[in-house]
Amino acid sequence: MTIDKITRSQVYVLDQDEALDFYVGKLGMEVNTDQDLGFMRWLTVNVPGDPEREILLEKPGPPAMDPATAEQVRELLTKGALGGAIFLTTDDAHKTYEDLVAKGVDITDEPVDRPYGIDFGIRDPFGNRLRIGQMHPRP
Repeated sequence: MTIDKITRSQVYVLDQDEALDFYVGKLGMEVNTDQDLGFMRWLTVNVPGDPEREILLEKPGPPAMDPATAEQVRELLTKGALGGAIFLTTDDAHKTYEDLVAKGVDITDEPVDRPYGIDFGIRDPFGNRLRIGQMHPRP
């Protein structure tokens, strides 16, 4: 057996329409799948041109968890005590930073030049952390 790809990641969101506004409207991602499965809405986004790597924007609840657990997850998410982390790249960290500031995105760290590249932090409306980096070429 060989695992050869990461195809899907997941973050919890409290409102999937608000998540779409953020991930598509502000970050420029595109909707990959928006399907009502009856027991849940399967909503994924991806970076344009990379449909094989999706982010599932999942509301806490069935089928992954019972109602009591879902409520606990919603409370922790609202407090900022729970949240996933997503790492994205860009070809111009400073321009991307300026664009996101102009769109009112919650910035947690300004761009800093580090040994691996220039990166900065943002947070989605639900407390999930995102790092956006312009990577230096590898030797």
